[in-house]
This record gives sequence, C-alpha cells and structure tokens, in this order.
Amino acid sequence: MSGDQYMGYRSPLSSRYASKEMQFLFSDQNKFSTWRKLWIMLAKAEKELGLEINDEQIAEMEANVDNVDFEAAAAEEKLTRHDVMAHVHVFAKLCPKAAPIIHLGATSCFVGDNTDLLIIRGGLDLVLNRVAGVISRLSEFAREYRSLPTLGFTHLQPAQLTTVGKRATLWISDLLMDERALRRCREDLCFRGVKGTTGTQASFLQLFDGDGAKVRALDKKVGQLAGFGKCYPVTGQTYSRKVDLEVVSALAGLGATVHKMCSDLRLLASRKEVEEPFESTQIGSSAMPYKRNPMRSERCCAIARHLITLQANAANTHATQWLERTLDDSANRRLTLSEAFLSADAILLTLLNVTQGLVVYPKVIERHIAQELPFMSTENIIMAMVKAGGDRQVCHEKIRVLSHEAGAQVKEHGKDNDLVDRVRADPYFAPILTQLDAILDPKTFIGRASEQVEEFLEEEVAPVLGKYKDHLKGLKTVQLSI
Repeated sequence: MSGDQYMGYRSPLSSRYASKEMQFLFSDQNKFSTWRKLWIMLAKAEKELGLEINDEQIAEMEANVDNVDFEAAAAEEKLTRHDVMAHVHVFAKLCPKAAPIIHLGATSCFVGDNTDLLIIRGGLDLVLNRVAGVISRLSEFAREYRSLPTLGFTHLQPAQLTTVGKRATLWISDLLMDERALRRCREDLCFRGVKGTTGTQASFLQLFDGDGAKVRALDKKVGQLAGFGKCYPVTGQTYSRKVDLEVVSALAGLGATVHKMCSDLRLLASRKEVEEPFESTQIGSSAMPYKRNPMRSERCCAIARHLITLQANAANTHATQWLERTLDDSANRRLTLSEAFLSADAILLTLLNVTQGLVVYPKVIERHIAQELPFMSTENIIMAMVKAGGDRQVCHEKIRVLSHEAGAQVKEHGKDNDLVDRVRADPYFAPILTQLDAILDPKTFIGRASEQVEEFLEEEVAPVLGKYKDHLKGLKTVQLSI
C-alpha cells in the first residue's frame, strides 16, 4: 500500500472513532450521488406537472446516479470555481440526452441544502438508535444493581447512601432528555424543496408560465419523492440556519450528558468501585504496568468536549447570515455539521461498549460504606436510645465525643473508623447493643432507591425504548477497533 495516504491530514473522527455508516453519510460519494437523485426527483416532478421531459432522459440519469467521476468534477470546479455547476457539467456529459433538463429552474441550494437535510435526517436516525442502545443497556444495569447500597456524594464528599442502580437512573434520565430533543429535531425536520434563488420561486413560476398552483405542487411533490411530509413554507436562498442550530444544540446536549456520565465513571474507577471493560491484552501505562486507566470514558469526555463547543459555532453561523443568504456559512457548515454527527456517533459507540461491559466491585463498595456509615448512623443511634428511655441531649453529647475520637483515628492516624467499637465499649449504650447490627445495615439507609429504579424503568424508560424495539432486537456487542 502506498504511503501517500499518510502524508496529509486525516480527521481522527474518520480514521479512528466514528462508524462506517456515519462516515458514509458525510462522504463525497453519498453527497454527489444524492445531488443526482435530487435532479432526478426534480425532473420527475416537472414532467408530471407538464414540462417537456421524457422517460428516456430520466432513465439516463438514473443509470448514472453512482457513476461519479471525482477527478473530472474537481477539474471542472477548478475552472468554474463553483462546485454545483462542476457536477452539473460532469453529469451532463454522462447523460447527453438529459443534459438540457438537468437542474432545470433550480439554484445551487436546491441540491446543496436538500442534500444536507437528507444527511441530517439519516444522521439523526443513526444517533437516535445508538442512544436507545445505551439507554437499554444502562436500564439492565440499573435493574441488576437497584438494591446494592453505595455511598452517595454531594460536593464530592460522602453523603447519604444511594444504590448503584439508582445512580445509573440519573444517567438514563439525562439520556431520555437527549432522546426527546433529538427526536423532536427529527420530527420537525422539513425539506427545503424548490424555492429558487431568493426563496420566491420566481424561476419556477416562469417555467410554468405563471401557474402558481403548479409551482406549489412541484415543491410538495419533490419533498414527497425525498420522503419528507412537509417542506419549509418560506426560505431565503437557503433553509434557515436556525435548523442547523437546533440540531447541533441537541447533539451538543448529548455531549454534555455523556461527559457527565463518563466523568462519574472515571471517579468511580478511581475508587475501584465500578470499572469500564478492560481487555486482557490492554496496557494501562507504558511506565506503570499495574494501571487500569478508564481510557474509553476519557475518550468519550475528550470528544464530547469538542462536540459541546460546536453549538456556539452553529449559533454564530445562524446569527451572521445576512438577509436572504451569504456564503460565509458554507465552509463553516462543512466542518460543523459533519463533526457534530461524527463526534456524537463516536462517543455513543464508545459508550455502548462501556455500558455493555461495566464491572461492579461490591466488596470495595461495602468497605467504603463501612468507613463512613458509622458517622451517618449517629442520628439513628440517638433515636434508638431515646426509645430505650435515654435522654436525647446526654446521648447526643456521648455520640459527639465518640465521633470526634473516631474521626481523629481516621484523619490523624490513618486508621479505620472505630466509632461502632467505641459505642459497643461504652456502658451507656448497653440498652441498644442488640440493635446495632440492624441500625448499621446499609439497606436501611437507601430510602426508596430500589422502588424508584423499578418505577422509573417501567413508567419512563419502557415507553421510549418501545419505539426502538426492532433496532434493539438486533443490537450487537460493540467492539472498538482502537
């Protein structure tokens, strides 16, 4: 294989991270083949509405949809400085009979914008299926560990107990909001259709001799041929870049969700409570062979940060579009739209791999609880003593003194928390010693966490996953190539 491929820049999104399906959506082959499909749709609709276009011309175009001569198109574009006209010329040479009617009445944005909308629709479908896959796997995880107590954290300090499964529902809840936002983008997406150079459809009105009803019908028919139920009713030369902003914002929101979840996993991995999958041949560090770095979660965070920044790019592009259109959106959108979808695809593929192989270490979690639970149980000990006839204020002072002594052992001497041993050794607490094991049972500190998991999965998650049941049936284990 020639080494020339290594002499120029290649995006890591295409060479390392994103799926082949998403890469194909944004490929030149798909882009330019779609342009040709749109010219065919336009010709079919114009023929149906009475323009002089014949079946032979349409058949000639259909026979050459995927036969794209990229070198010839590049040579034409170098001469014309216009990408659409370069491809019109190349396509016309392949289709001499159809040449007179290719791109008839259309402006460049007919193929450019409509193709982008088709790609966005396909990208949203891929992303939504991947989000559903992650939600499905996390739901299984949440149900499996719904009752396993673990330390909760506020301010990154140990707080009241929760469960491993309940914590997972917090991640799922965010993903459900992302699914909703992305699905709304998908449902609201319309086609640009045939609108002409400034959105007035003037060129098509001329083609149809002033028959506005036919022009309106043409717009609708082309949209239907492309699989859209509706075209945007008004546009400038382009569809509003607010559409891009809505889509990229939803993808950026997904990035924030993934970053938060994977940051949590990295924190839990540092405590050796929960780990992402680690392959038998995987090397954690070139210098420290014992390390098990959470590299998948770190990758998700890294790419998610890039995805989050793209929202501002889309917002600025929309904000700076002048009047009916200015071309300074074009080069920017080539970067922003593709990278937003490829980034989302990459983090979801990686996250699905992570969630399919999460490892929980209950004994480590139990040990961490044991280090903190004695302090958390002090109020319960006081209440038990009061029920046994003790004075609350006296008991409170006893517990306060013993807690500070135990705290000193932990903080100053690096020893285990021995508060319970101190309570057992103090004769004052003799009336409740038989109750201590029950008082210190972690499962009595998790509230309704287990029930919340079941209710959440049944009432909130199941209806959403029901929309993706066909996809989820065929969901396979994700293997990362790198």
